[in-house]
Amino acid sequence: MEVEKERKPRVLCLHGFRTSGKILQKSMEKLPERLVQKLDLVFLDGPFPAQGKSAVEPIFDPPYYEWFQANQDFTDFINFEECVAYIEDYMVKNGPFDGFLGFSQGGFVSAALPGMQSQGVALGKVEKIKFVIVIGGGKFGAKKFGVPKLASNAFSKPIHIPSLHFIGDEDFMKDEGIALLDAFVDPFVIRHSEGHTVPRLDEDDDGFNTMLSFIHKIQSIPSNVPHKT
Repeated sequence: MEVEKERKPRVLCLHGFRTSGKILQKSMEKLPERLVQKLDLVFLDGPFPAQGKSAVEPIFDPPYYEWFQANQDFTDFINFEECVAYIEDYMVKNGPFDGFLGFSQGGFVSAALPGMQSQGVALGKVEKIKFVIVIGGGKFGAKKFGVPKLASNAFSKPIHIPSLHFIGDEDFMKDEGIALLDAFVDPFVIRHSEGHTVPRLDEDDDGFNTMLSFIHKIQSIPSNVPHKT
């Protein structure tokens, strides 16, 4: 009798500001393979070519992309609606997906999408988002940033889906990430000593066990992806 394979939740991954899906995919290699291989990760490039210098130029080759633009004090957002429509279109054509993983700018978008979906202003053509993983991201309207109009009610009610949050002690987005925790019910939190990056997790770290527990939880949720026999 054949043993049934462990189900891998299918995750759409949104990269950081002026980077790319390929760069996030490479960065995810810093996490233990034993954990990452439990997820079916799909990496998407942002809809807009980078409109300025990328902070990762000394490390990673172009091209670089961004999800949306904003003015200098982040009170006026540009192309945010187009960004959300682009993500939904990709999900319709390439889905279904169970959840999101987002880093930095992609983390802000990922964190807002479940609330936007429940409010009926986004992702109406795709299945309900079951979970989010946010690395170095945060909450629109919390500290340094305003709120895109489309996301104005994204956090008006507690979000009742599993969420995993990576918060770095030296991350300049630390306060934004901490503010996001209150938006989700019973969030899983991994605190690490690094900065604005995907951190390294050793198998003897508390963070390893936290991420493993989170993965077990989302594996227990009925998937949006049809089971293959």
